[in-house]
Amino acid sequence: MTAQTSDDAEHNYNIAAPASAENPTSANHPHPYARLTPDHVLDALASVGLYGDGRLMALSSYENRVYQVTLEDGERVVAKFYRPGRWTDAQILEEHTFAAELMAAEVPAVGPLVLNHSTLHQHDGFAFSVSPWRGGRQPELDDFEVLEWIGRFLARIHTVGAAQPFVHRPMLDVEAFGTASRDWLLGNEIIPLDMQAAWKEQCDKALDLIANSDYLSSAIGQFGLKDATSIRLHGDCHPGNILWTPLDEWGRGGPHFVDLDDARMGPAVQDMWMLLSGDRRQRTHQLSALVDGYEQFRSFDRRELALIEPLRTLRLIHYSAWLARRWQDPIFPVNFPWFGTSDYWRGQVDMLIEQIEAMEEEPLSV
Repeated sequence: MTAQTSDDAEHNYNIAAPASAENPTSANHPHPYARLTPDHVLDALASVGLYGDGRLMALSSYENRVYQVTLEDGERVVAKFYRPGRWTDAQILEEHTFAAELMAAEVPAVGPLVLNHSTLHQHDGFAFSVSPWRGGRQPELDDFEVLEWIGRFLARIHTVGAAQPFVHRPMLDVEAFGTASRDWLLGNEIIPLDMQAAWKEQCDKALDLIANSDYLSSAIGQFGLKDATSIRLHGDCHPGNILWTPLDEWGRGGPHFVDLDDARMGPAVQDMWMLLSGDRRQRTHQLSALVDGYEQFRSFDRRELALIEPLRTLRLIHYSAWLARRWQDPIFPVNFPWFGTSDYWRGQVDMLIEQIEAMEEEPLSV
């Protein structure tokens, strides 16, 4: 999303959301992460037999707290402290099991280490896991060979993902990402009054396009989210969650996938569309390269291409609700100061209008 600023600061009071299961703090209580000091991180690692040498670096993560820690023997690990109240232990362990299945199938995913016979640990009220550190940079997505390579590995992820369903993790659907997000934002009076009606009108129109075939163009109307085959997905497959290493003299290197925190059930195309950018021609060429690689290992249902813009729209709506739900976490106001202003919501209305137009166009084809 594009950062937006505004002098309209009087509307900021609207984003002080009440405490809830997903937002367990209120204005009178500090956020749970306030207790997660460097000493707490090192103590947590020590509780599973890993002893840091004092070098600790916070890694970029808003949903959880993630740290690169150097151990006494010089090895580096990544400690991930899960956001309290977001996932149950059963849901986290399903993520870990999926990662283990991927690694067993020699898919280059980074999963948690088994320490004291478990991948999930508890310390002072926090659930955490520890993974090996892996270096790399974001892939060059303007290189079609790179996209084809990523497509091959996505197919291998989905082959494993299709073997069995998640039992505890949720589905990517209109209700969870769209309707529930809209209702929460309106019910908690997050949107400034001067933009509330306009945003609701366009949001309702967009969700009707996605959910009700009577409103859809013929291309989308023949195939919707409810018709797609759901498999276990990475779920948040954007370029920042793919690390790329150059090939060495033994031919080792290429992409490896990190952060399965948003893994859920959904259509295969969910793990493709966030890798596309640019105008329609550029996105078509990028998608063609991804699918070419993908179909070397697994068939792809081309009807799912009609879901790209609906999925993008659902993520747009869900993103605003995510920011609002997390606003009690101090890192959110610091990193998203433009959120909640009238200018922000005006921009959201404009983007919803663009998405409605995009959903009424013919889908991308390969």
